[in-house]
Amino acid sequence: MAGRFTGAHRGGRKPRKMLLVNSPDIRLWERSATELAALIAAREVSSREVVAAHLARIDEVNGRINALTVVLRQEALAAADAADRGVSSSALRADLGPFHGVPITVKENLDCKGTPTTHGIPALRDSLPWRDAPVVERMKAAGAIVIGRTNLSEYGLRLDTANPLRGRTRNPWNPGVTPGGSSGGDAAALATGMTPFGLGNDLAGSVRNPAYCCGIAALKPTVGRIPRAGSIPPLDFGFALQAMAVEGPMARSVADLRVGLATLAGRHVRDPRSVDAPLEGPPPAVPRAALVLSIPGVELPAATQGAIQRAGQLLARAGWEVELAEPPELDLVNDTWLDLALIDFAEMLPGLSMVVSPPVYRHMIRLCALAEGREVDNSALHARRSSLMRLWSEFLVRYPVVVGPTWTQLPWPVDADLDPETGVALTLATTRFILPANVLGLPAVALPMAVADGQPTGVQFYADLWREDLCLLAAETVESGVERCVPIDPVWT
Repeated sequence: MAGRFTGAHRGGRKPRKMLLVNSPDIRLWERSATELAALIAAREVSSREVVAAHLARIDEVNGRINALTVVLRQEALAAADAADRGVSSSALRADLGPFHGVPITVKENLDCKGTPTTHGIPALRDSLPWRDAPVVERMKAAGAIVIGRTNLSEYGLRLDTANPLRGRTRNPWNPGVTPGGSSGGDAAALATGMTPFGLGNDLAGSVRNPAYCCGIAALKPTVGRIPRAGSIPPLDFGFALQAMAVEGPMARSVADLRVGLATLAGRHVRDPRSVDAPLEGPPPAVPRAALVLSIPGVELPAATQGAIQRAGQLLARAGWEVELAEPPELDLVNDTWLDLALIDFAEMLPGLSMVVSPPVYRHMIRLCALAEGREVDNSALHARRSSLMRLWSEFLVRYPVVVGPTWTQLPWPVDADLDPETGVALTLATTRFILPANVLGLPAVALPMAVADGQPTGVQFYADLWREDLCLLAAETVESGVERCVPIDPVWT
């Protein structure tokens, strides 16, 4: 089932050009998080009005796509009233947090006190955390209001979003194709105006995959930039998750990702790998970007190639030098992600049979079977990873930003990844330019571009370790030259 999948676009709203923050023609649920924060701080609108507008939007469309699993209606309205009192008592706008009074959503594998951390697993339906995850804690401290929890795949193990506890999240552009996974609930909610900002995580593209499928933006940070911790055992994990998994923001604008990164970043004692590091580095001597138009082992769809070329044209127009190039050792990079991940997955496999659905368990068996015959010395594996990190850092000296595909396929039919014959190959082929960010620890931004055949297209920006600022700079430059494609009214058939 790999390859191009197209379908006629039926219904929904046509893409619109970005409207100014003070435009009277845009509704509250259509605005970005930073726009809403500015309006609330300026007392042009109340937090209660903003939260109420999003609750009404949830009532209107969530039944169609099942993105939010828990709606915290009364709690959010009470928090909004408290936020409005804070605005009234604040003498200076600077006294307010960057997300003051703004509603957000939180993926259901992140701890949010008062609601269960289910991971999409029936056995964890009542698994209540005793404290917030660091990212939730920091968003609340910045004034954000959690309006609801969002859906994911079982234990985040798929590029689709469905589970036996919460059901399926539908792609708002086309319910017959995947919304991406595992953070598909947040992406679908953002794409339809139910939230202006979401919190997800990323081991194999789990914020970038659904960003691509649903037409929103997402940031996968450098490993260690944003703390990652929970309060429900197990508190510690194997090396693959330690080295490759991150928390990350999801939004409808790069500006929101930038403010989200500044809010979430920094050392936290609950994550010993987290660090304090500058959010900006020196500008490159020459603003140069590499365009990646070919990926070994796959053929990029024409719409994807066109999106990458368009991004290159917009960067060149802004004064960047743009060249075609191929990052080093892409095949080996993908093999290294697989070798690292299979170590953890193989250890998890015996226990998974008791908690995940049979189709997902069989999918994981097929994935872990790839380890058979791959005799990988543990020390040699880590040396190989270090060598690849060095090669990419050297490449990123010449090309401070790399622009390439997010997925190497167009969004494919729901459950295609569970096909016993082609599902594993489809999963690995789809993520061939996703996995480098995880295995090498690099930052990456997924950005929507045009709409083709009724589905959004997108590109991905890479930069060197700790240089999220370069990803964001390039993404903002490109974003300024493309039309906004979300939020939309969900397509329903």
